[in-house]
Amino acid sequence: MLNNIFITINNNLSYILVVMLVACGLYFSFRTDFTQFRLIPDALKSLTNKSHGQSVSSFQALMISTASRVGAGNISAVVTAIILGGPGAIFWMWVMAIIGASSAFIESTLAQVYKIKNEDGSFRGGPSYYMQKALGKRWLGILFSIVFTICFAYAFNALQSYILSSSFEYYFKDYNNSIYPIILGLILVFFVAIIIFGGTHRIGFITSYLVPIMAMVYMFIGIYVIAKNISMVPHVFSEIINDAFNFKSIFGGFAGSALMVGIKRGLYSNEAGMGSAPNAAASADVSHPVKQGMVQVVSVFIDTIIICSITAFIVLLSGVTRDGSVNGIPLMQIALSSQIGVAGIHFITFCILAFAFSTIIGNYCYAETNVLFIKNNKTVLNLFRVTCLIAVFLGVISGFDTVWNFAEILMALMAILNIIVIFILGDISVRSLKDYKAQKKLGKDPEFNAPSIGLHNTDVWK
Repeated sequence: MLNNIFITINNNLSYILVVMLVACGLYFSFRTDFTQFRLIPDALKSLTNKSHGQSVSSFQALMISTASRVGAGNISAVVTAIILGGPGAIFWMWVMAIIGASSAFIESTLAQVYKIKNEDGSFRGGPSYYMQKALGKRWLGILFSIVFTICFAYAFNALQSYILSSSFEYYFKDYNNSIYPIILGLILVFFVAIIIFGGTHRIGFITSYLVPIMAMVYMFIGIYVIAKNISMVPHVFSEIINDAFNFKSIFGGFAGSALMVGIKRGLYSNEAGMGSAPNAAASADVSHPVKQGMVQVVSVFIDTIIICSITAFIVLLSGVTRDGSVNGIPLMQIALSSQIGVAGIHFITFCILAFAFSTIIGNYCYAETNVLFIKNNKTVLNLFRVTCLIAVFLGVISGFDTVWNFAEILMALMAILNIIVIFILGDISVRSLKDYKAQKKLGKDPEFNAPSIGLHNTDVWK
């Protein structure tokens, strides 16, 4: 009954969310002259910048946000999107990544502008911080932080640990009714505890190595499968496009159409406009907010255009049955094993272990920033860390559908609230972009001075 209630709420919120996501993405694409394409070279150059002291570098901030984006959801969510919405859902995921990247730029630049400095020299910030500093509404920031923390620290991380656990169903008979999920949950909690009690700097260090290595390995496997089936690639593209524009299907069952599923799963995957990545963007030590705003655009493209596409092509090229009898990670294991043998099953299991673990760490990092916004207290923080570990453990033994639908409701509420705010504050990011481009035109390495664009309410950029 609870799951049915979640489904009803989720479907109603979806209509609002889709309209707002598309409108926000298009609006800021035109306001920024499609900066999500034009300044990619600048973003890549920014990744070489070094940090100072305990602060996080631009590259480490990118890896923290990518760790959250590029997770088990890039495999499980994409497979689920294909099962629920058909191959056309992948096309709409691509569209939302391209359009939504502009929203990611705006929110991440805002987070940089209104970040604050911690006692150890590191930085933190995010939507709650620019809601308080720029809008003067701390209550709104607290509301966002509460929804965000429940969503990422508990719902999303429980979902990641469930997906991780499901990858072991192949290895043990009657796995879900055995002692093995509990053992796995305890082991996972142990390693997560080591990282999250080590602080943001340790999180940045771990993700800066784990994420790029796993992403590259996954890409190479995907490229191999595509090359092996190169003659079928045009047919798969045709299947994706034709299904994406099957308007009878879209308007006949909108909630389960390729359009709706693609947009929602795209948001879950790349998080553009949701208000999550700004928490990582704010932690970066850069000379100008726009630099990290553009770096977060790169993260969106890595997530959806590259990683999610590889998952989709592996499934569609494999020819596995997509009747819904098998879904998520088990279906992906079957698909890859049909291409590279039993080793494919073990590879997907390893990927899920690494991706889910890094996502849990990245999600925790986001949530910690929001907990500190509500109450900057060491006892409260440690208590929060313990509750996070409990959520990770419970996720291993929980029900998939209920957790997923609850997470999507929270995700939608976060995104709706954040999109309204960045619509109001977006001009600050646009002015920052103009300042950045003006300095670049003069041959300078841009450095930000908030009063020069009329801002006098920032902490770091005075």
